[in-house]
Amino acid sequence: MNNETTQHSGAWVAFTYASFLGSLVMVALGILFMPMDIWVKGYLTMGVVMLVQSCITATKTIRDVHEGRRMVNRIEDAKTERLLMSVGKD
Repeated sequence: MNNETTQHSGAWVAFTYASFLGSLVMVALGILFMPMDIWVKGYLTMGVVMLVQSCITATKTIRDVHEGRRMVNRIEDAKTERLLMSVGKD
């Protein structure tokens, strides 16, 4: 069986956080300085917050489904390996 796990480098993690923070600041400044009424700015802000939350939730769900499939495949591989070893002993 294959027990490989991928680890992200520190540079990649830092880049991810920096790009998220940068995009958040740019959107916030764009909404803040946009020549619109305050209620329109509030509506846009709520939309952006919900979009970010939905992206995080979707990413976690996709990852969990993928990891669940990997676990099922590992269990099936272990059963197949056990069956082949028992057939080889007979």
